[in-house]
Amino acid sequence: MLRRIRTDAAGLLIALVVAFPLYWMVLSALKPRAALEAGDPMPFTLTPTLDSFRRVLLVDGFGQYLLNSVVVAAVVVTASTFCAFCAAVALTRYRFRLRTTLLVLVLIAQMVPVEALTIPLFFLMRSMGQAVPELGLNHLGSLMLVHTAFAVPLAIWMLRGFVAAVPKELEEAAQLDGAGSLTFVTRVLFPLVAPGVVACSIFSFIMTWNDFLFAKTFIISAQENQTLPIALLSFFKPDENDWGGIMAGSVLMTIPVLVFFLFVQRRLASGLGGAVKG
Repeated sequence: MLRRIRTDAAGLLIALVVAFPLYWMVLSALKPRAALEAGDPMPFTLTPTLDSFRRVLLVDGFGQYLLNSVVVAAVVVTASTFCAFCAAVALTRYRFRLRTTLLVLVLIAQMVPVEALTIPLFFLMRSMGQAVPELGLNHLGSLMLVHTAFAVPLAIWMLRGFVAAVPKELEEAAQLDGAGSLTFVTRVLFPLVAPGVVACSIFSFIMTWNDFLFAKTFIISAQENQTLPIALLSFFKPDENDWGGIMAGSVLMTIPVLVFFLFVQRRLASGLGGAVKG
């Protein structure tokens, strides 16, 4: 009993530490602007206001920024998850030459810092835009392509463990029942690794949704193709930052992530247990 109490207390403490920055973000968004400018340190406010949210929603082009972020995130999640699942199946269920080499290359690609590749990717997107304008600079296609490329290696390594956990006997049983390789992958394997697919989609969504570096680098002058994180720049002033607007914008950016997580959490919580009888 004492051990359980200690475990619960430790879990509660960790939850409070993790949740405190989110609480302070929401609190700062609700505090009056005068209180924030005065440096009010109180962990509560008696005069909450929605003025900061109104300033964010009234930013010119905010709706277009939001739509652009949704479109880019949806394309990246779909494309990266599909490519990673196919690659994980090929690297795990089939044996071929250079399989280990490909796995090592995937791991190396994940180790390279994003900042080190930003400038080379800028020139690559500029050159690619000459052949395919929709994938060049100032187009959302450049963000979709780059984020998909960065999301796939991590997703492959995550899904590889889920795919490897499916017993070979299950595949043999499906073949005895007349199922081909494609049928087994789509109707048997995919439902079993769905929790891994959901986990990969969450990481891809968060990485794409919160991106600022690539959005600022690739979308230079096309105001209509900017994404939501760029909208927060309007609240950073040379003389004094509008912290209420920054926090309110951060809250609004967090809501879609929470909605996406709540939408897929049931799949994420489900596991492989019970899928195969011993």
